[in-house]
Amino acid sequence: MTLSGDPDEALVARVGRGDHAAVQTLVARKLPRMLQLAQRMLNDAAEAEDVAQEVFVRAWKQAPNWKPGGARFDTWLHRVALNLCYDRLRRRREQTMAEPPEQVDTGPAPDRGLLARDTGVRVTAALGALPDRQREAVVLCHYQDLGNIEAASLMGVSVEALESLLSRGRRALRAALADLRE
Repeated sequence: MTLSGDPDEALVARVGRGDHAAVQTLVARKLPRMLQLAQRMLNDAAEAEDVAQEVFVRAWKQAPNWKPGGARFDTWLHRVALNLCYDRLRRRREQTMAEPPEQVDTGPAPDRGLLARDTGVRVTAALGALPDRQREAVVLCHYQDLGNIEAASLMGVSVEALESLLSRGRRALRAALADLRE
């Protein structure tokens, strides 16, 4: 650490004097973080490499004029990298395109609605094929969300009779719709 509190001060001074070993050391120390920053900002490895390269070109040019005591050199490097990233992001937004880019539709698959409709048609048909009392029990309990006591009362049967109707109706529906479970 130097008097200014910047751990890179001596290294930057050496880079400013044209010391090739100091340039290599600076790049080795700072490149991974500059690449990570640019990659996270741009989500593009090639652009991240371009930004990192430009950061080090600017650092090499700035090094002879670097005045210690202000911002730390590392802070300045990060600011340069962020500014370069923002410039690229701005250019991306400003580019006009003949056609919009291919985009992945993250919504439901186009055939999902058709499959759901087909399944609904099959369930309705299977329900319609049930004997009237079984269909009535299933509809009251599963589609109307009535409890067994209330459904039995509406149908004028005992709770045990309702449960028997429900059991037979469910078994018939499972058999009719067995291929949908796969």
